[in-house]
Amino acid sequence: MPGDVYPKFRAAAVQAAPVFLDRDATIDKLETLVQKAVNAGAELIAFGESFIPAFPVWNLIYAPLDQHAFFRRLFDNAVQVPGPHTKRLSEIAKRHRVLLSVGVSEKGKISMGALWNTNLLFDRDGTLLNRHRKLVPTWAEKLTWANGDAMYLRPEETDFGRVGALICGENTNTLARFALLAQGEQVHIATYPPAWPFHRPGGSAHKYNLGEAIRIRSAAHAFEGKVFNIVAACALDTDAIEQLSQGDPKMKELLKACPAAVSLIVGPNGELLGEPVVGTEGMVVAEIDIAQSIEHKLAHDIVGHYNRFDIFHVEIDPTPNRPVWFKNSRQRDEEWAEWSQSSETDDMNSNLERDSIAPRPGRHQPVRKIGRFRQSRQPK
Repeated sequence: MPGDVYPKFRAAAVQAAPVFLDRDATIDKLETLVQKAVNAGAELIAFGESFIPAFPVWNLIYAPLDQHAFFRRLFDNAVQVPGPHTKRLSEIAKRHRVLLSVGVSEKGKISMGALWNTNLLFDRDGTLLNRHRKLVPTWAEKLTWANGDAMYLRPEETDFGRVGALICGENTNTLARFALLAQGEQVHIATYPPAWPFHRPGGSAHKYNLGEAIRIRSAAHAFEGKVFNIVAACALDTDAIEQLSQGDPKMKELLKACPAAVSLIVGPNGELLGEPVVGTEGMVVAEIDIAQSIEHKLAHDIVGHYNRFDIFHVEIDPTPNRPVWFKNSRQRDEEWAEWSQSSETDDMNSNLERDSIAPRPGRHQPVRKIGRFRQSRQPK
């Protein structure tokens, strides 16, 4: 008798350059590339780190006091979630009936300055399934992005299996990777920048090769977890180099000398599926058969028989980072309702977004446990 049937589909890792620091033009370009991937048969399509509106390469090559203009342009073109540009991305996913993963620089509605390195995952009906903020910005990225949290550190159930995502250096964070695997991840999406200037040309014998670092990390996660890894980097085009170098030939030389990024797709035994895209714009398209993971887990299943959960314990706090929390208080809510209905506060109250200061889960909030993971029940 036939047994269970597992998802089979085509995935595309798109390596492309954004229209540098131009949010709307970059989304236009993304839609064109989504159509090309769909024409190639792809149903899951992934774009690189901070593809919208651009990765802040300037953090790596300029002193902080020389970065203000770049940061302002990035903030002005960052994406609010939810917001009109998130809606556009949702509509693109729905129109093309694809699972769409895209990296953005996200700005919130509270602070006129806070940004996060965020990955968005949309379902085929346009639903925003996941908004993962990078847990720790890497090295000079701290000049741009704030720390993320574990609120969405989870794989999502989709037509293609359980899909999780991590951003760049997070793919070297063993516990972050294990957190996704331990929640049943079957397809991993990893995103990377277009370049990573780490030394000046000729300045060190110990070069940092972004492309090789991506290959190592990608194969490691796929092999350890017995999952498929869809790896999408951005590209650094001539226009970005011109704008970043600001007419300085030494800066232009530095950017051109950076080891190229690479996009690829890796199977559950660490093998490459398809030809990687190195440096230039392009896409990798590969067939994914979730059932191929089963045999490989006979040998090593680090979230099953090949672990010692009586020895090792991992706990995750999914509480979101917020600037202020209020404890639940029935009396306070009643007073708020009475006060907010008064005529003198009508205009003010219309602008308040109380969801941004919801009660913090704590000892007065019930906590539920799922396996080894501690999850705080969020207030409704």
